[in-house]
Amino acid sequence: MRFRLILCLALVLIVAACQGPPPTMVVLVVTATPDANAAAEATSELPPETEASPMATATPTEILPTPLPSLTPTLDPRPTATTGQIQVAEQVFEHGRMFWIQPREQIWILFDDGQGKGVWSVYEDTFQDGEPESDPSIVPPADKYQPLRGFGKLWRETPDIMNRLGFGVTPEFGYVSNYEYHPGGQLNSSGIWEAGPGYHILFSLYNEKFQFNETDGTWQKIQ
Repeated sequence: MRFRLILCLALVLIVAACQGPPPTMVVLVVTATPDANAAAEATSELPPETEASPMATATPTEILPTPLPSLTPTLDPRPTATTGQIQVAEQVFEHGRMFWIQPREQIWILFDDGQGKGVWSVYEDTFQDGEPESDPSIVPPADKYQPLRGFGKLWRETPDIMNRLGFGVTPEFGYVSNYEYHPGGQLNSSGIWEAGPGYHILFSLYNEKFQFNETDGTWQKIQ
């Protein structure tokens, strides 16, 4: 009996040795998937110092528009030309012309040297209504004219003008002319404009353009 019991134990040990070591048991612990809302709440409960972001975002400083310094434009002190239309009277003579300049009450005389330029003289118009308009004793040649009124008074009372101009080759006629005055002068050392002689532009009845120079008392016809 004891022999049989020992034999059975031996057989059990032999069979167990042949089968190798007992299998390893792996225990899997399965947990529930975490709730997304719960995760967000957990994140929001973190203290501020733990909410680090991968790149800091800088808030730009507001830039207010700054006005430029007030700039005062440099004004050209030189006066500009005066232009307009004026009433004139004109008479052509053998050796020049007379112009009556209504705004100035002046008579301008052009002594013509035959080259489209010459000397220019200015006289005040002193004729008054009621004075003799002509001198009956002066008889001009055929197709010539004795000047009348203001032109005639100046012509008759100034022998030099009468001799230099000769008789009129047209009667006196009035019209409206374009007019320009270009002032002259220069800037002084302080940048102040000092007025000086300028020149006038006047047009004849036939639109001839004349320039009268105050600098040297000459005139010229401009093409």
